[in-house]
Formats: sequence, C-alpha cells, structure tokens
Amino acid sequence: MLKIPNTPVVKVGGAFLAGMLVVVLFSLFCGLNGLPSVTWADESSSTVMQNAQMQGPGPNNIPDMVSMVGPAVVRIDTTTTGVSQLDPFFNDPFFRQFFGDQFGIPSQQQESHGLGSGFIISTDGYILTNEHVIEGVNQIEVNLSNTDKPYPARLVGADKELDLAVLKIEAGDKLPTVTLGDSDGIRVGDWVVAIGNPYGLDHTVTVGVISAKGRPMTIDDRQYRNLLQTDASINPGNSGGPLLDLKGEVVGINTAISAQAQGIGFAIPSSTVKSVINDLINKGGVSHPWLGVYLQSLTENTARSYGLSEPKGALVVEVIGSSPADKAGLVKGDIIVGYNGDAIENPDLLVELVQAADIGSQVEVNYIRNGKKEAAVITIEAKQ
Repeated sequence: MLKIPNTPVVKVGGAFLAGMLVVVLFSLFCGLNGLPSVTWADESSSTVMQNAQMQGPGPNNIPDMVSMVGPAVVRIDTTTTGVSQLDPFFNDPFFRQFFGDQFGIPSQQQESHGLGSGFIISTDGYILTNEHVIEGVNQIEVNLSNTDKPYPARLVGADKELDLAVLKIEAGDKLPTVTLGDSDGIRVGDWVVAIGNPYGLDHTVTVGVISAKGRPMTIDDRQYRNLLQTDASINPGNSGGPLLDLKGEVVGINTAISAQAQGIGFAIPSSTVKSVINDLINKGGVSHPWLGVYLQSLTENTARSYGLSEPKGALVVEVIGSSPADKAGLVKGDIIVGYNGDAIENPDLLVELVQAADIGSQVEVNYIRNGKKEAAVITIEAKQ
C-alpha cells in the first residue's frame, strides 16, 4: 500500500548465410514472443510462409482480457486520524524524562491518507484486498472505474498473518467481478498481468511472467511462506490488486516488491485465498492452529553443544505461557525432532505441519531434552 502522509492538514555464399541467419532469428523471435510462427514447404517447391493458428490464449489476447477484467478492479482510499504534538521536542524521550507533561504541550488531530487496490469477487459488492491496505485505518472508500464518487466500504473480515481482507460496498447495481483461478497449475514462465493503482495512477496495466513459486519472505512482522514471484511491475499502490493469467482469472494478489531490485514483485497465490475466503466472509477472520513456541534452526555448533551428530531439528527458544506447548510441558531449550511420526529437520517443516493440523486434534511431538529423547501429546489450539 502506498502511504501518503499529510502535514498537519515522485548489422556469393556470405550473403546467403546472412540471409538464412536472419530467417532463423526471425523464426526464433516469433516463437518466443507468441507471434505467428513460420513453416517451410518441401525443398522442391517454392518457399512458403504460413501463419500458424494460435492455440488458446496468448499475449495478443491481453488487451481484450484487460477490457473484460478491468472494470472489476478498484482503488481503495484510506484515512487514518491520529493525535500529534505541535512541539517536536515533546517527541524526544529525553525531554519527556526531565520535564514530563507539565508544559501541557498542545496537540492536534493529524490525518494520513493511503491507497491500495482490490478487486470485486461478487456481484453484490464483496471486494478482496490485502490486510495491510486497511490495517489501523479509520475510513475506507472504494472507487469504481465507471463512477465518479467513491463508495464507503466496511470491513467484513481480515487476517493479518495471511495479509488478506474482504470489504463490502453497497453500490446498488450488479457489479462486474473476476474469478479466482488456479495458482497451483500456473507454471514458472507463464505470462501474467497485474492491474492496479500504483502511485494513484488508476488502472495501470503491467505485464510479465511468473518468475518463481513458493517464495518465503518476511516483511516487518509478517511471514509470507508461499508467494508467487513475478517481473510484472508492482509498485506502491498495487497492493491488493489482481495478478491475472491470460484467461483473465486471478492467480495472485499483488502484495510486495523488493526494495533492493527491479522486476521482483510478489503475490499471494489464489490457492491461499480459496482456502480461507469463506471464513473471512462468514466468520470475520481465520483460525490458525498453533503450538505456541518460537523456534530457531540448529547450527553445527549448536547441535554439538546439545550432543547431536547433525544439525537437524527445531530448537525451542521460547514457550508462550498457557499455549498448547506450555500445557504439554515443553520448555525453552527443547529440540523438536518429530511430529506425528514425521522427522523434523528444520523449523519450517514443523510450522508447515502444524498449520495443516485441525484445531482440537492431538499430535505427538518428540523432542530432546538434556540429551534424552522425550515425547508429549499436544492438543492443537487456535491462535489467539
């Protein structure tokens, strides 16, 4: 999401060979770029170039696809109101330590505005976006492509961990929608299109490919574990907008960019959305199974210090009070090496297994404490 703070109110045999080379390069270029390819007739006949029919959607379909899908992409404007002190010295902790609040330094209301993107998933006005687009805001407005005035939006459901949110507007008319597609079936190298509002430039279209799948990333306090990577340009303000395949179906929700590089953007796969969308709409949020432990990978040195021959396992560095792990007796320093019969070689595997568990189910956890192998049965609970 783009945050826009306000003050208290950016080159005869050589020629033949050269000609053949040009033909070959042209053929390769066309094949690689989705343009009509060329075929050659039998050598005994005259040379014939023949246009091949495109099979299925290709890059030439992008304008039509964008025209079809574009009306369902929206701009989200947010307003946050807070209190700020007029005197900047008051924000200095040393100033406050020595003088406290005795001066009665006046304060005033300060507004900051943000913007992001989203897309309509139902004809009656449900809209999907990122949770970080609307986190902590006081007011949300949605701008449609075919209207001049924004619509006030209410938050229906959100999940900070997954960075997903659902909004609802009452537009009165049957609204255009987009379909959630198959992110599991999309391949690295497939074409994708991003539509959004980077820097407030409404309905900007960028094109690229899927660069990688299953990328983990940590941004602030959010840990993303299964992102799609794309070189389609994503910029501030694109957050929450759709990443589309050439059929016009949403395969990802544009979420983040790499500040250290160009052409590296990330999107939450549509498979993640499909698994939780009903909970977001009907329950207002998503229940996450958890153990209640903070984990760390084992290094060679750490493994040796615990008497292990290899650095495999998940080291418990903290147990949260009253959590399932705490109730089962796990403590700081335990090394989890097994979970319901699966060997645990690193913390990521353990987290993945726990997230797939049913809330209320019981699991057996094997761990090493003081050089001895122990076991505990833990009841999986919902993260509070």
